[in-house]
Formats: sequence, C-alpha cells, structure tokens
Amino acid sequence: MLIFLAIVTGFAMAFAIGANDVANSMATAVGAKAITPKQAVIIASILEFLGAVLFGSHVTLTIVKGIVKPQVITQPEILIAGGFAALISSSIWILAATIWGMPVSTTHSIVGGMAGFGIAASGWDAVNWKVMISIVSSWILSPLAGGLLAYSVFKLISFLILRRPSPAKAVKKVGPILIWITFFIIVYLFGVKTLKIGQTNSIWSATIIATTAAIGGYFTLRKYYRIRTKDYELVESIFKRLQIMTSCYVSFSHGANDVANAVGPLAVIYWVIRTGVISPKVEVPIWVLALGGFGISVGVLLLGYRVMKTIGRDITQLNNTRGFCIDFSTASTVLISSVLGLPVSTTHIVVGSVVGVGVARGVEVVNVGVLKNIILSWLATVPLAAGLSALLFKFLVKVI
Repeated sequence: MLIFLAIVTGFAMAFAIGANDVANSMATAVGAKAITPKQAVIIASILEFLGAVLFGSHVTLTIVKGIVKPQVITQPEILIAGGFAALISSSIWILAATIWGMPVSTTHSIVGGMAGFGIAASGWDAVNWKVMISIVSSWILSPLAGGLLAYSVFKLISFLILRRPSPAKAVKKVGPILIWITFFIIVYLFGVKTLKIGQTNSIWSATIIATTAAIGGYFTLRKYYRIRTKDYELVESIFKRLQIMTSCYVSFSHGANDVANAVGPLAVIYWVIRTGVISPKVEVPIWVLALGGFGISVGVLLLGYRVMKTIGRDITQLNNTRGFCIDFSTASTVLISSVLGLPVSTTHIVVGSVVGVGVARGVEVVNVGVLKNIILSWLATVPLAAGLSALLFKFLVKVI
C-alpha cells in the first residue's frame, strides 16, 4: 500500500512540474507565435518524456539538495513520512500556483517540502541553512542575471541588425555568428548537464557542431537573401527557427534534469520500503523515471497552457526576435551559472529575461501588475511548501 501511495504522489508531483515548468521552454515560442499552443504542449510532452527516460539520473541523493542534515534521519519511518510530506506539499503548492497562472520554481518547492519535514522532525537545526541561504539568494540572482543579459542581447541585435538600413544584409553577416553561439551553448550544456561527458569533451563537441551549423547557416542565409525581398520578414524567419530550436532543447533538458524533483523522493520511499535501509544514494529504477516522464507529459498536456500564457503573453508583447533573445539569455545564464557553480532557478531566469527584453523597449510595455504577482508567488514558495510539509509530516509519522 505504501509503495502504491508513493507512486501516486510521485506521479502527482511530476504532473505538477509538467503543468508549471513547461512555460520555461515553450512560453516565449507561443507568445511570439513561432508555434501554436497546441503544437507547444504536444512537442513539450514528447520531449519531456524522452529526456526523463533516456537521460534522467539513475542515482538520487537520499536528502534532496542536501537541505536536511543526514543525522536527523534516524529511522526509516521518519524518511518515508518526510518523503511523502515533501511530495504532497510541493504538489499542492505547484498545482495551486499553476491554476493561478504563476510560474514558480519546482526545485524550490521540493526543497521547501524537505526543509519543512526536517524542522518538524528535529527542530530548526535540522536544516542546512547555508544551502537554504544560497537558494534564497537565487531569488534575486536568477532574474537579475537573465534580465540584464536579455536586455543587452536585445539592444545588441537591435544595433547590429534591426536598425541597419538593410536588416536582411545585416542578418546575413551577423546570423552565422548567432547560429554558432546558439549551437555552442546548447551542445555544451547538453554535454555537461545531461550527458555528463565532462568539460573538455563538451567544449570540443560544441565547437565542431556549432561550426558546422554556422557554415550551413551562412549558405542558407545567402540563399534566403536572394529569394526574399522583405527585410524584417527574413530577420523574423531566422530568429523563429533559432527560437524553436532553443525551446525544444530546454524542454528536452528539463525532462532529463528536473524529473529528479518528482522521482527523487519517490525512489527514496520505494528503496526504504523494499530494503528497510537508509542510504546516502539510491538507485532510481527505469520504471520510476518513465513514471516521472509520463507524469510531466500529462501535466504539460492538461494544464501547461496556463503558465505559458502568463510568461508568453501577459508580461510583455513578444515577437520572434524578442523570443530568441529571451531563450538565448536563459540558456546562456544557465551555462554561466553551471560553470561558476552558482545556484539559479530556470523559472526565475526566464521571467527575468522576459522583463529584460520588455524594459529594453520601454518600461511602459511591461505589465507591472502581473510581475508583482509572480514575485509574490516566488516569495511564498519555500515557506508555504515547508509549512504544509511540516503539518503533513506530523500526521504521517504517526500513521506510518
């Protein structure tokens, strides 16, 4: 019965993640009309599932993100009850935020859930506050970094392409460079974060693929320039293709990297129930990854449109050029943060990037009311998930 309940709660968490986090990858493409909402949820659901099953981590740390000190977990019953409490509380908060249309960090939600059960189990000293402070710092660091980079990239593209006498001629020169940088970032991140093949191999792979893509892009742009006469039509079509590509990468990568937020606690519960042993690391069976990937896909299909609308349309108006700047800045910020080991939230980076592009066009085009609600939901994530988790733990530890 406990294993069955663990599967249900793990699926619920994966469903909530899919419903909320799909906006990280597809919202700007939908907002810029590069793809339709229907196409977005179908593409994202497939890529999220494939990313989770093919490249999801088969090993998870017992205490998610190191937020709870290991010495707190003295009995298997405490870990099982804590895992349930964290999953249920996180799922409830993420689903509530999704229905509200607010993009929240699912990683912060599960961290809050784990911290809540740790405090309920062994007091405030149970939480690793250094880790918690680094997570809280990302509330400020992530959107600022994404926003500043998106602002700069949009201004640079405006200067190099959009404000030139002939944007089509300008994009023919600048386009291959943008293609090279975009492919390099995507391949490098995929190698380091998903395939985990190391820095050197990732750099070489990214350089070779990016150079090949840039050369192909150069000849393609020459062909397009001879055919098309409308400057801005050509420019938008190029950025549309780059944006779709970056959106697909982010979706696939999200399935591979963030499925752990759903299946991590589930794998821990399953392991402890089957073995009765508390281990620092736990093997994640392939069926658990598949369950997480399926849950994310269903969440995308049924509720993904709500948060997509908020990020892609409600904050500021987007086109393909602006959408590319947002996706490019998000991927670049994640890349830089990974190299430097800085704690960032992809959700916060995306929102910051959208705002950065909006501000680059003028503060008046940014919907401040929507932005205020988003920030409030960020501030509420950890304390609400922690408080609910603590209450659930007190109840579940008696039942289990």
